[in-house]
Amino acid sequence: MPKILPLNQPSALVDDAWLDQLQRAAFEYFPSNTNPSNGLVADTSRDGSPVSIAVVGLALSCYPVAVERGWIGRDEAARYCLAALRFFSASDQSGTPSATGYQGFYFHFLDMHTGTRVWQSELSMIDTALLIAGVLTAARYFSAATAQETELRELADALYCRIDWSWAQDGGATIRQGWKPECGFLHYGWEGYSEAIVLYALAMGSPTHPISAECYKAWTATYQWENLYDFDFLYAGPLFVHHYSHAWIDFRGIRDSFMQQKRSDYFENTRRATYIQREYAQRNPYEFAGYDENCWGLTACDGPVGNVLGVSGVTHRLFGYAARGVPFGPDDGTLSCPTVVASLPFAPDIALEAMQYMLTRYPQIITDGRLASSFNPTLADSEGCPWVSAGHYGLDQGVMMMMIENHRSGWLWALMRECPYLMNGLRKAGFAGGWLDQLAAGNAGVS
Repeated sequence: MPKILPLNQPSALVDDAWLDQLQRAAFEYFPSNTNPSNGLVADTSRDGSPVSIAVVGLALSCYPVAVERGWIGRDEAARYCLAALRFFSASDQSGTPSATGYQGFYFHFLDMHTGTRVWQSELSMIDTALLIAGVLTAARYFSAATAQETELRELADALYCRIDWSWAQDGGATIRQGWKPECGFLHYGWEGYSEAIVLYALAMGSPTHPISAECYKAWTATYQWENLYDFDFLYAGPLFVHHYSHAWIDFRGIRDSFMQQKRSDYFENTRRATYIQREYAQRNPYEFAGYDENCWGLTACDGPVGNVLGVSGVTHRLFGYAARGVPFGPDDGTLSCPTVVASLPFAPDIALEAMQYMLTRYPQIITDGRLASSFNPTLADSEGCPWVSAGHYGLDQGVMMMMIENHRSGWLWALMRECPYLMNGLRKAGFAGGWLDQLAAGNAGVS
């Protein structure tokens, strides 16, 4: 795997060549942590890690980029993707405690070798959606008339069409977050803005078991509009919430009813969320070490456990793996450099400045040739080295890889504008304007 060059000098530039190294190193997580016999990808690089179905979806989305960048051959990439699609197609959908899924959905965590449920994890609607977004990305890219790519497209279509999205409502107004064979549906749905736009778009675009537009409206009715640090925005504390749907969907200039009323769009909202992160870190209300205008990034990430004595002498609880957010927390001094990288399409100037600062100040966050999940400067050792997360997480590497591509070329966004299921779902959700209207006009002209 190519190594990321450290930024040892304050004058070093995070330029396109460096981003290329970073993006390729992120991609290499996937072939390095995949079971080639079934295409399943480990949640983390740590020994004994189970599969995360969302990470498989990110891998399926990253292989086309890697082919275009010349990092892997087309046939080899298609084989990785096809192995995963064959596995999910043939997997146990009985919904029993040892199955792989139910009603077309899949359990969040699976055994790396057998593909059966582990950790008594939930049947996850959002993680299934991230998986299927990757399935459809691969199907859009591998469009050749070869036997291998034809089979891949047919499997992708079948996997998407067998999901019973309406079942996931459980008779309620919105989609439930999960289901377990031991207890049925979890007793909560999606409330408040989250990463679920791609979930709802896929659910509404289904030609077999769609949800209604009313379901999407019921979800957006739970949104929380805030004014923070003089920014008006749709609130979500962790940055990953603002990133995940954007990995596949270009929200620039397209608006649903909620954003039309606010005279904004989800892309602009994420830009504001990025600036709010920087402002929060600069204010540093808990006085954690390292926080400033060029050192920020609170999101769902790994972290230390136990307690820590802060700079001001106050003892703070450490949360381990948690969804850290601003300004209402939780916050324990742990920051994620990958989420700063994933902010590049929205606020490139401040993201690049922060990347350069953090990599110069804390070169330890590059481990085994790629960015670690997180670091905590408040837990510095006697030599001033911060606590750094061990190993790497597939979610971090995948979203970072995709967002670098969206920043560099917009190629993934352009590819997914050709996905009819996703586009139909967005239109049913009430999205209009910008490229979505232009695409519709172009299609009308062709017909």
